[in-house]
Amino acid sequence: MQARDGIVDAIGHTPLIVLKRASAATQCTILGKAEFMNPGQSVKDRPARQIILEAEKRGEIKPGGLVVEATAGNTGIGLALVANARGYRTLIVIPETQSQEKKDMLRLCGAELVEVPAVPYSNPNNYQHVGRRLADKLRKNEPNGVLFADQWNNLDNRKAHYVSTGPEIWDQTEGRVDGFICAIGTGGTLAGVATYLRERKKDVVIGVADPKGAAMYDLFAHGEAKASPGGSITEGIGLGRVTRIMEDIKVDKPYLIPDEEAVPLRLAKDMGPGHTIVTILADYGTRYQSKLFNPAFLREKGLPVPEWLERRTNVQVPYERT
Repeated sequence: MQARDGIVDAIGHTPLIVLKRASAATQCTILGKAEFMNPGQSVKDRPARQIILEAEKRGEIKPGGLVVEATAGNTGIGLALVANARGYRTLIVIPETQSQEKKDMLRLCGAELVEVPAVPYSNPNNYQHVGRRLADKLRKNEPNGVLFADQWNNLDNRKAHYVSTGPEIWDQTEGRVDGFICAIGTGGTLAGVATYLRERKKDVVIGVADPKGAAMYDLFAHGEAKASPGGSITEGIGLGRVTRIMEDIKVDKPYLIPDEEAVPLRLAKDMGPGHTIVTILADYGTRYQSKLFNPAFLREKGLPVPEWLERRTNVQVPYERT
């Protein structure tokens, strides 16, 4: 019988999907790593698993203990699922501006939520600082330990992609991957995958797609982590400082991507026809239905509504009166 040994064992080994329209437009082979097929439906299941399993090895947490994290959503969902499977409770500090779909899913996974105002990282009441202070406070009275996951600084986040995502991409492409590109939230995916692929193929090209208002484009393009002008409606990506995870990573092709533009094509166009490029399909997108996939929200932000979205939201279903 072939079966995964529970939720934790089911994380990873996601397929690569040929993105046919992007491939045809660039004359490259564009492959998306289908991370939405993880149990928690996002790429963040991988670091969630690694962070908790490594903490167990170090004796930082025991069954009945508490996992605390500050997160915009997907990491919290992954942590809650893994924590439940391993016998822990979960407390998540989240900016109140995050989508309702994410908050609902976190609660469905059994996490307790603490919602805080969305303020810059420089503010002591930024959700990341609140999460750390809360973990320190709770640690004094938790006999089975409190793990502050600390995804931005915890190198187990990066390790998760070095030991799983990177090797999977290499094996699935049979070593014929020419480029890899993704956005940066914590940087774990980019850092872990880039480190692994470069060990296997020195000339692999690493790209980053950075939203406006974040600082990674300027870091890799000009050597200084400085926020680019403007902002973005994207959630869960956009890093404003150099973290432990990102401090030694080299990016060959940084791109500043406005909300109006589709992401995966820039690297393919720069490299030219005939290359194989892998990107990350981070989640289903259903957790942004009230925002990114809501025509009214897009219009309010002055953004174009894709024809396919407009068409689907205007479908009239006939019915018979009885």
